[in-house]
Amino acid sequence: MLERWTRAEYTLASFLDDRVGGTGSKKAVNALRAALEEGKFVEYHEVLYANQPEESIDGYTDTYLLRLAGKVEGLRGPEFDAAVRSMKYRGFVTASQNAYEKAGGAKEPEGPGTPTAEINDKRIPLQYNALLLESDTFAELLQKIHDQPGEWEDTTL
Repeated sequence: MLERWTRAEYTLASFLDDRVGGTGSKKAVNALRAALEEGKFVEYHEVLYANQPEESIDGYTDTYLLRLAGKVEGLRGPEFDAAVRSMKYRGFVTASQNAYEKAGGAKEPEGPGTPTAEINDKRIPLQYNALLLESDTFAELLQKIHDQPGEWEDTTL
C-alpha cells in the first residue's frame, strides 16, 4: 500500500492590529496558543474563524474570546482563562508574526496573505485560495497531484 502523508502548519499573524490600531489579533493568537495547551486548538480555531468580527474594528477582546471559548467543550478553565487575560503567550505571538513576515520574503515583507497554502513547496496563488475551503475540489486537486506529480511541478496556476 502506498503511504501518503500531509502536514498542516499554522503561522498565526496579527497584522490587522496595525491597520485598526488595536490588539485584538494579538489577543486571538495568544488565545489560540492557550487552546493548543488544552488540546483544543482546531476546535477553537474553527469557532474563531466562524465568528470573526469585522476587520475594521478591534473585536477580539478578552471577553469575546472567552465567550467563544465557551462554545468549545472542555476549553474554559482557570488556566486557559488566565492565559487569555494575561497574554501569557506574548512571546509566541511575536515569534509567529515574525515567521509570517519572513514567509513572505523580500517580495512580501508584510507576509504572504491568508490563507496561504503550499503543496510540495509550490505556493497556491491567492486567487485560488477559495478551493482550500471546498473539500471536494481540494481533494480532487490533491489526487491529481498524487497521480501526476511531474505535471504538477510544471503547472502554472
